[in-house]
Parts: sequence; C-alpha cells; structure tokens
Amino acid sequence: MTGQFFTIDIDTYRDRFEPGDHMLVDVRELEEWVMGHIPGAVHIPLDDLPARVNEIPTDKPVVIVCASGVRSLYGASFLAEAGYMDVYSLDDGTFGWMMKRLPLER
Repeated sequence: MTGQFFTIDIDTYRDRFEPGDHMLVDVRELEEWVMGHIPGAVHIPLDDLPARVNEIPTDKPVVIVCASGVRSLYGASFLAEAGYMDVYSLDDGTFGWMMKRLPLER
C-alpha cells in the first residue's frame, strides 16, 4: 500500500513533535550537514535514502528536512511510495530554521 506525505511548517513541527516520538531525517549532503543541523536529526543523504531505508522506522512519524524544502519533498515522496504512512516534508528546511534563530547542532 502506498502512503502519502504532508508538508509541515516549522512552527507546527515544533508544536506537534517531541524528541523521540518521531524520526527527523536530514537529506542534505555531508558538506551541508557539518555546517549545522536541527538537533536530533539523523543524516541520510537523499541519494543514500533507497539503500538506507531500513534505518527508518515504520512505527512512528518521519519528518524529512533539507536546506530549503525541495529535496525533502523528494525524500518524503520516496518514503510514501515505499509504504510509509506518516511522513512529512519540513517547509523552508534548515535555512528556515536558521532564519527563525532556532538552535543548530554541529
């Protein structure tokens, strides 16, 4: 069965999810990741997603983030097509997170 994914804005994401109740997957490249990422994110570059999909749980929501919200749409679509049922793409991505002056990990 093919799932569907939803887009979610940063404020809604922060209101809705707590650490541990979902998986936040950052699909940016390593060079982008080391510059700073959203706390709690797991790094799986978009090109590696098909080979590493088994690292992503099916029993909790999955939120995909990239730099600006474009690659995350591809990642979320891939997971939905793979049968994941509770998938989100984070609008405005890490850049939007930074523009809100929210904390980053390095």
